[in-house]
Amino acid sequence: MRTEREPTRLDRVFARLDREPERPAHLNVPRMSRHRIALFSGALAFYLAIVWLVVTTSWLVRLDWQVMFFRPYQQWASIHWFVDYYVVLGQRGPTAVMVAAWLGWRSWRQHTVRPLLTLATALLLLNITVGAAKYGMGRLGPHYATVIGSNEMGMGGDIFPSGHTANAVVTWGILAYLASTPRARRWLSAVSAVTSLGVGMATVYLGTHWLSDVLLGWTAGLLILLALPWFETLIARTEAYAFSLRDRWRSREGASAKAPAPVTPVPAPARLKPLTAPQNETAAREAIGPTRGGRTPLHLAPGPHTSRSERTPVTPTGSRRPPQTERIVRGTPAPATRPLAGG
Repeated sequence: MRTEREPTRLDRVFARLDREPERPAHLNVPRMSRHRIALFSGALAFYLAIVWLVVTTSWLVRLDWQVMFFRPYQQWASIHWFVDYYVVLGQRGPTAVMVAAWLGWRSWRQHTVRPLLTLATALLLLNITVGAAKYGMGRLGPHYATVIGSNEMGMGGDIFPSGHTANAVVTWGILAYLASTPRARRWLSAVSAVTSLGVGMATVYLGTHWLSDVLLGWTAGLLILLALPWFETLIARTEAYAFSLRDRWRSREGASAKAPAPVTPVPAPARLKPLTAPQNETAAREAIGPTRGGRTPLHLAPGPHTSRSERTPVTPTGSRRPPQTERIVRGTPAPATRPLAGG
């Protein structure tokens, strides 16, 4: 009897995506237009300008030191608790989980995995570019500065550019990048810009970053969002490959479920002819061997053997005492005794 395989959670997800195999028509994929190329070029020039101003210890470095000596966390100490919570919006772990949950729901509703693949591509670019710049320039933060007025470059630090600011720009800006309508894109762009800039100012308030770190981090995140259309072809190919693997896996599972299991034939038991009483006796003699005188031993019964518990109890008759020859039976005269010698 063959039973149907119970669908797993992955089967239900694929069944939900198969209801509409094609991407809806209202989802427009951003392309690298001339306007976007101009914005990307301007942001890249601004990025390089900030790096040059910090490397040459220009007026921007002096401004960093002035803000650090101002100590905003002491000037406005009443909002310190709020800033401690607000800066979490720039941490990579919590923000990535929140945005991935929202984009996962979008993927479920729109029957495509493009939002999740776009987020993964943006975070990968963020880790590569910002991480390389951090460890390549090695700038120390305000709390670890050694020489007043110096740019603190090449000292083994990892705060230039600001990772909190760049992460806030990418994770919240990806929502505007994947928006379905132009109006939603404009609103989400403004919200993500204010949120990421606020996260950067929160790090300056807490004294963990220079002001130039925040400006460079904001520009680094913007460059990643502007460069995402160049990776749309790769994202589409990855999505098609994932669905092809899904179809291949499902076809393999369906073929294994439809194929009947091989049945091993069980040989029928051999039918034995019943033996008659003489044949039973002859077989018993052959099994036991030749007996003395050719007689059947007394302990071998011709019929079927019964256990002791199944036998009918038998009451013995007579006395079990052995016969005594010297015992005098009552009613008989006593024999004559010999006379004692020596009278």
